[in-house]
Amino acid sequence: MAGPQGELVFAPLGGVGEIGMNLSIYGLGDARRRSWLIIDVGVSFASEDNLPGIDLVFPDIRYLVEERRNLVGIVLTHAHEDHYGALLDLWPRLKVPVYATPFTAALLAAKRQGEYGAPDIPVTEIALGSRFNVGPFDIELVSVAHSIPESNALILRTPHGNVLHTGDWKIDPTPVLGLPTDEAKLRALGDEGCIALIGDSTNAVREGRSPSESDVAKTLTELIVKAPRRVAVTTFASNVARIKAVADAARRAEREVVVVGRAMERVIHVARETGYLDGVQPFHGMDIYGHLPPDKVVALCTGSQGEPRAALARMAADEHPEVALSKGDRVIFSSRPIPGNEKAIGRVVNGLIDQGVEVITDRTHLVHVSGHPRQAELEEMIGWVKPRTVIPVHGEALHLSEHASLARRLGARTLMIRNGDLVRLAPGAPEIVDEVPAGRIYKDGSLLIEAVSRTVADRKRLSFSGMISIAIAINEKGAMLADPEIELIGIPDKTADGQPMGDVAYNAVVETFDSLPKPRRRDPDSVGEAISRGVRAAVAQHWRKKPNVTVHVLIV
Repeated sequence: MAGPQGELVFAPLGGVGEIGMNLSIYGLGDARRRSWLIIDVGVSFASEDNLPGIDLVFPDIRYLVEERRNLVGIVLTHAHEDHYGALLDLWPRLKVPVYATPFTAALLAAKRQGEYGAPDIPVTEIALGSRFNVGPFDIELVSVAHSIPESNALILRTPHGNVLHTGDWKIDPTPVLGLPTDEAKLRALGDEGCIALIGDSTNAVREGRSPSESDVAKTLTELIVKAPRRVAVTTFASNVARIKAVADAARRAEREVVVVGRAMERVIHVARETGYLDGVQPFHGMDIYGHLPPDKVVALCTGSQGEPRAALARMAADEHPEVALSKGDRVIFSSRPIPGNEKAIGRVVNGLIDQGVEVITDRTHLVHVSGHPRQAELEEMIGWVKPRTVIPVHGEALHLSEHASLARRLGARTLMIRNGDLVRLAPGAPEIVDEVPAGRIYKDGSLLIEAVSRTVADRKRLSFSGMISIAIAINEKGAMLADPEIELIGIPDKTADGQPMGDVAYNAVVETFDSLPKPRRRDPDSVGEAISRGVRAAVAQHWRKKPNVTVHVLIV
C-alpha cells in the first residue's frame, strides 16, 4: 500500500522494445493526484517502405496532455534526436519548463531557429554535475561518456528512495572531448542506496567493452595522413568528438577541412560557441573545395545513414553542385548503420565504388565506436550502483532480455516492461501495477496525425494497386449524358493480350451502368457503388490485383 506520501511510479511512453523515440515519465503522489516529471522527448525516423510519406515518428503523449496540470517539467539527458528531437513538435501540447545543460540548450536553440514556425521554448540551463529541483523531484546530473557532448545520467532522490536513470552512456576513460563517466558519483550513489537502475540496453548483446574514441582518432589520423588524394569523412553530425578527431588528423596531414552539409555546420557552430572546439583550426565552406589540391583537402560530410538529400548521397550520385569525388579518392564512413538504413547506405556505397572511390567502413578499420555500453561496462555500472532492481530500457526485445539476464547473474532483481506499463517503484518491490495510453504519432509534412488514422494504410494500398478515378454525369431520369471520364494512376497500360487497360475500365463502366435497373440509375450512391465494384472486378480479372476505384457521379 502507498504511504502518506503516495508512491513513486515510472512509465516509458517510447524507447522500450525499440531503438529510438525515448520518452520516460516519473510520478510522485497517490493515484488521484501525482506530480509528473518527463525525461527526454525523442523521435524515431520513419522507413519509407513501411510508412510512405511519413517524415518522423513521435511517441503518443495523449496521457501527458490529460495530466498537463500535474506536469512539473521536462529534463533532457542529451541532444541526440532520439532523446530530444520531438520537443519542437510536441512541446506546444505540454507547455511546461524544459531543463538542459548548455550544449543541449544551445543545439535546441539553433534547431528552433532553423525551423519555420518553431515554438519559443523557455529553457533553463543547468550546469554539468549540478543538483536541482523540479517540482517535488530532487535531481542530480551524473556526467557520462557518450557520442555527443554533455550526456547525463540522472539520480532522482525521492522520499521513497533513489533511482538512477542512465540515459545513453558508456565507460570511456579516454574520451576525445568532454568528461568521462563519473565513477565516483555513481559509487557514492551505491553507498547511499539505489532502489532501481533504469538503464540503456542497446549493446547488451555484445561482450567485452566498447573501444575508446581515442582509438578511433588514431585510426582516422593514419587513414587521412596516408591518403594519396581527396578524403571525405562522414559521421553523425552530433558527434563533436569525431569532428575534432577529423580536424586534428587533417592538421597533421596538412589538409584543410571543408564542411559539407547544413546539419554539420549547425553542430560545429554550437560546439565552437560552447567551447568544445576551442583550439581547433577554422573550417571552410564548400565554395573553397574545388580550389584545393586533391591531397590538401578533407571533406566533412553529412549523410552517414544514406539520407537521399544529404551531401554524401548527392556526391555518390554525382549530383552535388559544389563537391565531387573521382577515382582514387577515399571516403571513410565513421559511423554504423542505424537498423533499417542498410539499403540506403548500400546505395551510397555502391555509387561511390562505381566512381572508383575507395570506401572504408568499420567492417575493416576501427573508424567508429558505439556510444553505448557492452556487457563488461554494464557489469561495472551495476557493481558501482548496487541497485536492488534493474529495469532494462532503450532497446529491442533481445537487448532488454540480455540486459536482464546479466543483471540477474549479478544478483539484482529485474523487471521486464514495455511502453505504456506503469511501474510502482516504491514502496515495496517494483512491479507493473497499471498501464497508461502509449502509441505513436506521425509527422506528415507540417501535420501531426494519429497512427491509427487511415492515411498511411490508404497510401500503402495505393502504392500496391494504384488508383482509377471515374467521373460520370447523369440526368434526373438516370440517363448518362456523356462518355465517362476515366483516369488511371499506377495501373499497367495494357493487359497480357495487349488490350488497353483504360478500355477495360471504360467497358466495365458502361456495362455496369446499363445493367442497373432504371430506379437505381437515378440514385448517385447506388450508381457509384455499382461502378466501383464492376471496374475493380473487370481490372482484377486481367491483372490479379484490385485497384482503388473512386467514382464521382454528377447529376445535371
